[in-house]
Amino acid sequence: MSSPPLTHRQIQLVFVGLGVGMLLAALDQTIVATALPTIVGEMGGLEHISWVVTSYLLASTASTPIYGKLGDLRGRKAVFQAAILIFIVGSVASALATTLFGLILARGLQGLGAGGLLTTALAIIGDVVSPRERGRYQGYIGGVFAFASVAGPVMGGFFVDHLTWRWVFWINLPLGLLALVVTAAVLHLPRSKRAHTIDWIGAAVLVAAVCCLLLVTVWGGRTYAWGSPTILGLATAGLVLTGLFLWREGRVPEPILPLRLFHESAFRVSAFGGFMVGVAMFGGIVFLPLYLQIVEGASATGSGLRTLPLMAGIIAASIGSGRIIARTGRYKVFPLWGSALMAVGLALLAWTTQTRSGVSGTVAMLCLGVGIGATMQVLILMAQNAVAPTDLGTATSTATFFRSMGGAFGVALFGAILNHRLAITLPRYLPSDTAARLGDLALHGGPAQIAALPPDVRHGLAEGFAHAFRGVFLWGLPVTLAALWIVSRLKEVPLRESVGEAAPVAQPLAE
Repeated sequence: MSSPPLTHRQIQLVFVGLGVGMLLAALDQTIVATALPTIVGEMGGLEHISWVVTSYLLASTASTPIYGKLGDLRGRKAVFQAAILIFIVGSVASALATTLFGLILARGLQGLGAGGLLTTALAIIGDVVSPRERGRYQGYIGGVFAFASVAGPVMGGFFVDHLTWRWVFWINLPLGLLALVVTAAVLHLPRSKRAHTIDWIGAAVLVAAVCCLLLVTVWGGRTYAWGSPTILGLATAGLVLTGLFLWREGRVPEPILPLRLFHESAFRVSAFGGFMVGVAMFGGIVFLPLYLQIVEGASATGSGLRTLPLMAGIIAASIGSGRIIARTGRYKVFPLWGSALMAVGLALLAWTTQTRSGVSGTVAMLCLGVGIGATMQVLILMAQNAVAPTDLGTATSTATFFRSMGGAFGVALFGAILNHRLAITLPRYLPSDTAARLGDLALHGGPAQIAALPPDVRHGLAEGFAHAFRGVFLWGLPVTLAALWIVSRLKEVPLRESVGEAAPVAQPLAE
């Protein structure tokens, strides 16, 4: 017998519990980046700095589909709280780390917990709110990530300047304990535990495949040449393991990622469209603070505050699109216009690198934010609406997994473009013997180190980076246009009116 639907007040309390948990993962991604130069300065090992981020990325991305399946089979509240505990333990281990290798391992443990925070939270939302009504509450999610995007750099800068970098990890302890208390008190969810067998072999093959493919993007063109035996070997292993995973998933009774889900058009669009949007979104957003610090001369805290138009756009579009969807039941228009606005935003960012206009930069970030806010949550909504309630967690985690993989490839792709263009542009403005050294300082140092350079050198560095960033933002255009084409293939079907309702029959709504 199905449980009665939750009241508006009960749903608000559920969102409070989920919001605190999601804040852990969202805040960690932005707050750690600010402290990285200081961490490396204390521990040494500049050549291994990327692993502090990479270990987290590998663990969180690879574990996402597994959390989705576990939530479908064992109940999402327990899985969500387990993810919080793992994240807390990883945070404490990171704060206590005395070597860079120990910090890298601890960050991997943190990532293992983070992989379950977002995907399980989104699945819980699907458990308690119907697709039609979900838009009323979408703004809460956007607000959490917008707050983390602004507060993270500010808090990270404060901890580094006035306390110690270890506080970027210690702050997760009280937040994590609060999340456990709140979720225990307010997450009274319908019980969904059922008999199960978990394909642990398939999970292991998936993790290995994801790690190989992500290492190709992280190491390629930086640590190893693209044509080196290491990169070619990892790419081959990743493709072979992916094929092996797909072969196995079609033959086990409880697959980690059921291939039958891809038979549904809306789910395919959500997954592959989310991948392309992830490439453009993360590729653009990750490099925006770097641009503001190196080219515009903003501080770490100032660069976070100057992205407020981006965050305002995300919140406004997330809330606005959600309310319109709840009222009309129509949703295809939002990822269509959202992808187009992301393209406009990236084009304006490329223009801003040339004009240095504050107005065009603000408009660019606003367009990018509105595009992201109108697209990302709707793609998850499409995936959840296309599947049966018993597959809700798996569908959510799969859509999130594709977006995360897109983000990982986007950061690697645009990072490779940036490095390639810097090798061309910096020697135009700086002596060739200092261009490479100062490029490394700008990428791995901080605003204080750049500000300490002589004015003529700082000007040449800014000009070289401005031209390089222009190429990064312009390369995001074909990616967003590809996402626009994928989303345009969507056949809009009715949104379910209740939580436990069966997946809708794919009969398109009238145009």
